[in-house]
Amino acid sequence: RLIARFAASAALLSANWGIYIWAVNAGHIVEASLGYFINPLINVLFGFAFLHERMRPLQWCAVALAALGVAWLTWQNGAPPWISLALALTFGGYGLLRKTATLGALEGLALETVLLFPVAIVYLTIIGVAGASHFTHAPLGLQLLLAAAGPITAVPLLLFAAAARRIPLSMLGLIQYVTPTLQLLTGVLIYGEPFGSVRAIGYGAIWVALALYSSEGLRGTMAAARQARRGA
Repeated sequence: RLIARFAASAALLSANWGIYIWAVNAGHIVEASLGYFINPLINVLFGFAFLHERMRPLQWCAVALAALGVAWLTWQNGAPPWISLALALTFGGYGLLRKTATLGALEGLALETVLLFPVAIVYLTIIGVAGASHFTHAPLGLQLLLAAAGPITAVPLLLFAAAARRIPLSMLGLIQYVTPTLQLLTGVLIYGEPFGSVRAIGYGAIWVALALYSSEGLRGTMAAARQARRGA
């Protein structure tokens, strides 16, 4: 059961990374950022559905408002924002599995890496034989950047896994807003991806939902702190 659980978390993590890398290279950075904006609200739903965490009325309003934002983008674009939803669901599922895992952050990541290693070797062998791998022919600077992507990704993931075991899943998303904000700014300001009124309305609804959720979480934290001081 332990191996199966971590095989599932490794598969979700690989899917999340794969979708994100493809989205960035295909010019969908802004849509990818939406997935990580939605992710905290997916955590709320997963916490309610699987861990029986209680949701307060304002949190339900936040989830409903975010759903309206996704529905608006779906209606205007003629299709759901699949990239965003796939990123949110895969990382939300990963957070749920790591939240309930019996191994610690470092041990769990090590096991996930061991399980993914044979798959990675097979994939690299296939693209190498097919002549689709250009790593060995890339400039040294690019090779070093690609090699550095490993620890740059692994360290935040370790911190995330450690946090997931220590705080309620419904609160895990409160600290995850910086990343999608930077992604959005990168896509719009650096790579010039469009961000018109249609996207602004849909994203705006989700941002308002996140503001409601954050204010409710902050209010609950402050109330708990006051109660703890009175008890002391």
